[in-house]
Amino acid sequence: MICVVSWIFHNVELYNYFLPATSSLDRFLMIWNLKPNTKAFRFVGHLEGVTSVQFSPDGNLLASASQDRTARLWIPCIHGESTPLKGHTSAVRSVNFSYDSQFLATASNDKSVKVWSVYSQRLLFTLFQHTHWVRCAKYSPDGRLIVSCSDDKTVKIWDLRNKTCVDDIIDHEGFANYVDFSPDGTCIACAGSDHAVKIWDIRINKLLQQHRVHRSGVNCTSFHPSGNYLLTASSDSTVKILDLLGGRLLYTLHGHEGPVLSVAFSKGGETFVSGGVDAQVLFWKTNFDAFEYKKVNIMTKPSMPLAQTSMQQERVIMQQDGMNSQDMQQHSVLSSPRATRTSLEDGSKYIAHTMDEPVGISPVLTNALEHIVEQLDVLTLTVSILEQRLTLTEDKLKECLENQEKLLLSVRD
Repeated sequence: MICVVSWIFHNVELYNYFLPATSSLDRFLMIWNLKPNTKAFRFVGHLEGVTSVQFSPDGNLLASASQDRTARLWIPCIHGESTPLKGHTSAVRSVNFSYDSQFLATASNDKSVKVWSVYSQRLLFTLFQHTHWVRCAKYSPDGRLIVSCSDDKTVKIWDLRNKTCVDDIIDHEGFANYVDFSPDGTCIACAGSDHAVKIWDIRINKLLQQHRVHRSGVNCTSFHPSGNYLLTASSDSTVKILDLLGGRLLYTLHGHEGPVLSVAFSKGGETFVSGGVDAQVLFWKTNFDAFEYKKVNIMTKPSMPLAQTSMQQERVIMQQDGMNSQDMQQHSVLSSPRATRTSLEDGSKYIAHTMDEPVGISPVLTNALEHIVEQLDVLTLTVSILEQRLTLTEDKLKECLENQEKLLLSVRD
């Protein structure tokens, strides 16, 4: 059984269509063509399992990490040309481009984070302070910071201007499997081995939210582009969607048969993908933008079945099972009717339970009340952040006054 361990879904328009990329322990990268009756491209180059893959923001390159101790930069074309980046002394866990596509951060089991120049394909510098495997490293949206997580049970914030660790988030309950910045760069989400998802405000180093909604370790998270929702993938075989404004669980999605290792929203947030050890990548469609707040619904129908023309499948499954071509191979898309029916029935029950409208209340009044609730949620979150900032300011002011008093005393003496 092939294990789909990492992938990225990015709206990169190549050849006039959108492409998702996947990586696997079978040593291959796959770039999927979402047009009907078209071929998927398979890239060969790594000598061991591929643990991470990401498109550059400009769409011109693809980066991958592998257990063979290298990262690679790929030109996403038919021939799949690549250049290895050698420098780590152990398996590379993750790759991540800076927002301007000029730099690449890699995290490794050698306890380091390395930053590379994409243009020259050379190592620029190494960040050392973790004392155990580094599982993930991500750039902030503005490119000034990198956040990394490790089995040493710390999450570190690095300032790239002076190449130093400027903050430590220590969690003694477990280590973070994955960490990422919110779209505005003010918060980070940590996917924990202790079954928890935690949201930290890095400006004041405060825990804002903690969600214990999974029954097993959380392996990956993905922010919606709006920053209002968070996808989580867990070893309990589920994908969950959290409402960050309301601080609550919205939906639980079933479909994978085994641990779910990866989730990612598309650039616009209209779709997302989940990948797991069952060697399947499920392609989901949302209608977050089609409804007002708290009218959000997860549609169990895909935007377009891969390599099929029927629009009746309830989700798309990209499944790898023994392809022979070295560079590209048309790949069939298989669906599991029983799993699909189960997911649809469960989802329908949940949606009906959570989205029933009050009987006897006009739609206009309902919409108005929901809009008010939305504004109150935003106001509550804003007040909470202001309170935290005020507390921090008071502490700093108190510290300054104490230092001033000590200085005056020393001058008098």
